[in-house]
Amino acid sequence: MRSVTYSMNVSLDGYIVGPDGGFDWTAPDEDLFRFATDEVRGVGVHLLGRRLYETMLYWETVDQNPSIDFSTREFAALWRALPKVVFSTTLSAVRGTARLASGGLAEEIARLRAEPGEGDIAIGGAALAAEAAASDLIDEYRPRVHPVLVGGGIPFFPQQGRRVDLELVGTRTFSSKVVCLRYRVVR
Repeated sequence: MRSVTYSMNVSLDGYIVGPDGGFDWTAPDEDLFRFATDEVRGVGVHLLGRRLYETMLYWETVDQNPSIDFSTREFAALWRALPKVVFSTTLSAVRGTARLASGGLAEEIARLRAEPGEGDIAIGGAALAAEAAASDLIDEYRPRVHPVLVGGGIPFFPQQGRRVDLELVGTRTFSSKVVCLRYRVVR
């Protein structure tokens, strides 16, 4: 069965964006960007909330800029080709390989797990991840912890009022002092 993963950049104090909505502190160095690119290679479908979908639209056309480097072009090609499911009550259409969700999150994940296919089911966006966590749908948490305290904002870990035991299955530290952690949910 395909795993559901939640992977995002996070500040040391637990936020994916700061109180001002900024996330400039998440700019990756070359090694971290390569790591994120490799992570996308292992994804079969990506589930996104509206805000993250709109942020990631950048990758749909960035390769039209002739001055971008190979790594950026490579990530853009992978992202563009990746099937995406967007959860939104306000969007009426999406672009490229994305489609609007036709059901609720639990139903979409059950359907995707039942379909033949390779790669993880990745979840992006704090609100969508919080809903998935509350329904015990996440199999792995993969925070990329940046050495910064932002003091508030949108939390990586939803406040769900229940305990979730995790098993550490991997770590990697980058020259930028970002630490990627990989935790599997213990069931």
